[in-house]
Amino acid sequence: MILFGLKTCDTCRKALKSLEDVEFRDVRNDGVPADVMQAAFHEFGNKLLNRSSTTWRGLAESERQRPALELLAEHPTLMKRPLIVDGDAMWLGWSKDVQAALAG
Repeated sequence: MILFGLKTCDTCRKALKSLEDVEFRDVRNDGVPADVMQAAFHEFGNKLLNRSSTTWRGLAESERQRPALELLAEHPTLMKRPLIVDGDAMWLGWSKDVQAALAG
């Protein structure tokens, strides 16, 4: 299981603390492989973009109109976090539903 997130993100820290046998990848330093990002976008669509992030608010309106995958490739911190990947299964965020799905 791989958790893509930011080491400074409180939500990612909570998820890491709760999960066992998880590999952490910092999206700022390591990025997200293009095939994983493509699959995540196929699964979650525009929900993958964190429109409440500081990065999003810093983008010009013209930038925000670009395709989501282009924006995520250029600004990986725009991704909603955490993105948890286990084989073909993916979860986005750390909601009660995600926590229940991944419990024990």
